Amino acid sequence: MTDSIDIITRLAATIETRKGGDPNDSYVAKLFDRGPDYAARKLGEEAVETVVAALAGSDEELVGEAADVIFHLSVLLSARDLSIHDALAELGRREGVSGIEEKNARSSQGN
Repeated sequence: MTDSIDIITRLAATIETRKGGDPNDSYVAKLFDRGPDYAARKLGEEAVETVVAALAGSDEELVGEAADVIFHLSVLLSARDLSIHDALAELGRREGVSGIEEKNARSSQGN
């Protein structure tokens, strides 16, 4: 199996190279051309499709939709000049911290 971090890194790099590209030639360029709001809506659509697959679909459908969520999340982050690696770094920061404690800390900060 290919290293998952390598796949994420290649995906992020590909997304970056498509910024400013021709929307007629690239789906990623089309997402960028329509702006972060559009990319956010696409992510929302994919998230709903993932939930539907989790509730009523096959494992293959769920995995496919999960991949779509990761892809569209990567595009949205890039549209905001962030990267999936920023989200992964945040997960690393949270590692070993109770989910309840982490959520309470965010709530006490007004998030």
